[in-house]
Amino acid sequence: MEVEEEVSRWEGYADWRNRAAVKGRHGGMIAASFVLVVEVLENLAYLANASNLVMYLREYMHMSPSKSANEVTNFMGTAFLLALLGGFLSDAFFSTYQIFLISASIEFLGLIILTIQARTPSLMPSSCDSSTCQEVSGSKEAMLFIGLYLVALGVGGIKGSLPSHGAEQFDESTPKGRKQRSTFFNYFVFCLACGALVAVTFVVWLEDNKGWEWGFGVSTIAIFVSILIFLSGSRFYRNKIPCGSPLTTILKVLLAASVKCYATGSSSNAVVSLAASPSNHSVPKGKKEVESEEELEKPRHQEAEPPQTQLTNSLRFLNGAAEEKPVHRLLQCTVQQVEDVKIVLKMLPIFACTIMLNCCLAQLSTFSVQQAASMNTKIGNLKVPPASLPIFPVVFIMTLAPIYDHLIIPFARKATKTEMGVTHLQRIGVGLVLSILAMGVAALVEIKRKGVAKDNGLLDSKETLPVTFLWIALQYLFLGSADLFTLAGLLEYFFTEAPSSMRSLATSLSWASLAMGYYLSSVIVSIVNSITGSSANTPWLRGKSINRYKLDYFYWLMCVLSAANFLHYLFWAMRYKYRSTGSRS
Repeated sequence: MEVEEEVSRWEGYADWRNRAAVKGRHGGMIAASFVLVVEVLENLAYLANASNLVMYLREYMHMSPSKSANEVTNFMGTAFLLALLGGFLSDAFFSTYQIFLISASIEFLGLIILTIQARTPSLMPSSCDSSTCQEVSGSKEAMLFIGLYLVALGVGGIKGSLPSHGAEQFDESTPKGRKQRSTFFNYFVFCLACGALVAVTFVVWLEDNKGWEWGFGVSTIAIFVSILIFLSGSRFYRNKIPCGSPLTTILKVLLAASVKCYATGSSSNAVVSLAASPSNHSVPKGKKEVESEEELEKPRHQEAEPPQTQLTNSLRFLNGAAEEKPVHRLLQCTVQQVEDVKIVLKMLPIFACTIMLNCCLAQLSTFSVQQAASMNTKIGNLKVPPASLPIFPVVFIMTLAPIYDHLIIPFARKATKTEMGVTHLQRIGVGLVLSILAMGVAALVEIKRKGVAKDNGLLDSKETLPVTFLWIALQYLFLGSADLFTLAGLLEYFFTEAPSSMRSLATSLSWASLAMGYYLSSVIVSIVNSITGSSANTPWLRGKSINRYKLDYFYWLMCVLSAANFLHYLFWAMRYKYRSTGSRS
């Protein structure tokens, strides 16, 4: 009886009461379904404010256009960067279950502060007198930023823990479990889009027509309900037990390898001194030599497989960290730790190549809104707010995600006779190609828009151009497709390929890429204006009106940079070797 009970347990997992998780009772698609519903509400709460925040800071806090845009960029970038903190804490000290609850509570507190401020006139800046507006300052400004950055901290923790928590519910030792996990990531992005759809339509309308206290209020209710729904699924979850700080392991291996290389005079000597076989593997006595590259690629499932006992040839300079006699006992590293760090380092170039795509997303979410505002935004008798432009990629993602999961992937599996059908890196590559096309389309649409302005003598006018804003929707459709392929591919790639002790931190890199894309976009705009504004010329991205901007030139530049980035991506992707069975093509 005891043996049967032991066999039925999930090794390395616990339930919400910290008791051993049991197979058949904990985990599976039912548990992951709670996560998907929570993501709808969580993303609604975040995007409801982020998508229209620049208008709130300009019209209600009386910030200048440049300062308000900069503050929004900082807010969104900070929120996504803090996902790394959420991922780190989930791996090191807490479970993803605990980090979500803590982070959602922090975001809830921040939204309450923002709601109270928006609802109380005495906590807002004074009304404008004629042409003079008093910008928010002092304790009122402090209250605003405390609320905003509590929300950013909460969002970061949720993004760093929730995707991993959902993916942890599946048994990766079986093909069925791995396929269900792939479906989960597809529908995670679908649920992101569902929340965004409500945020950029209903909530933006409330903010524009009923007041911002209504918008903040809806977000506050949404995050509160998400906590209740998450808690209601507690008895179904299996929660991975934290394995200690992954950063400590990474730093220890890098430091130990560096000290070893320095002590021996060169990295090559360090590797030679480790060689116990012609293949430069460190093979313990009584252990069998790895016979093929395919064996090296076998997945190391936490529940079933023993720790790795052999050093591989890749990144051989790190092998010195696994020496039997380290310089100091604190620098003692196991073979498993060294191999885990190698995996992380191999994933970093893939991560770096996705930053440019997110830079394109950031640019189009700023300039495209300004373009649309200058165009005819009516569809029949309905006037669409420019802030609701993201509805186009959102609807496209919601349409494409089920088609991809239920039609494209099954067909690809049959055609390629592989478990995945389309590998993670192939999926990311498709997203990068679509981002190149999106920038090319954006340039062509801008040429058309400026042509209409010139033909009608409206280059310096603030009048609405006689051209529909639906032209802008074309670039959004390409970007929506790129986002679906890349974000879902990245989340699954990092979770699947990362060592089990570092999965939440690795998955958080998907959000960190988004943050760095926002920051890089600001840098590129500054560099472009600095270079093109020399010699008494007007910078490409400045002028009396957006009709005087050289946005088409800028979009062509982004198209070229994206193409160069894709070639860079191909260099690394073609050399990457999957470690997980279900990921191989």
